[in-house]
Amino acid sequence: MSILIRHLSGLQNYQSIWKLMQQFTHERTESSLDEIWTLEHFPIFTQGQNGKKEHILAPGNISVIPVDRGGQVTYHGPGQLVVYTLIDLKRKKLNVRDIVTILEQSIITLLSEFQIVAETQCKAPGVYVENKKICSVGLRIRRGCSFHGLALNVAMDLEPFSRINPCGFPELEMTQLSAYYSSVDIKETAYKLVSHLTMHLGCTQPIITTEKWNGTKEY
Repeated sequence: MSILIRHLSGLQNYQSIWKLMQQFTHERTESSLDEIWTLEHFPIFTQGQNGKKEHILAPGNISVIPVDRGGQVTYHGPGQLVVYTLIDLKRKKLNVRDIVTILEQSIITLLSEFQIVAETQCKAPGVYVENKKICSVGLRIRRGCSFHGLALNVAMDLEPFSRINPCGFPELEMTQLSAYYSSVDIKETAYKLVSHLTMHLGCTQPIITTEKWNGTKEY
């Protein structure tokens, strides 16, 4: 079955995109195409459903919002590639562990193209390089369908991560793709990652669009 890939241009407001994900998931039908959205967000801290306040240390001028994904607190901002996976898991006969593994393995395969050895760790979802976290994963499942997704640090200011305990782990160090491959381009990285994701999802006919939403898209 085909999958619709939306590459969103420009920085996106988190709350607007979150609302659109919820709306899409609520209104989709058994015949709706799965979708993958790639984008960058304005700076924001998001606190997952299991989040504890003590992991938010000193947010300063960056807002903190509670959201409906799993996990603890994380940061989104310019230079970070966010990929939202709106997948009908029931139709694909996938469980939560399956989709998390697909996301993680797609990142590991992508990083191998840059000669970066990456791995998962049993203590928490995500992808790590030299015990530093380079990609976070957080999902919500509703009506058998997933939304939210992953956040890959590409070429960003990592300082805001020092204002929190990333993913609820004190002393966890964050890293990014540009630390290992200086000439990385976030748009090119998005296209490469989507190629791996669609392959792992078994989608052979991706329909690719590039759009500027500004939080006004309707379903």
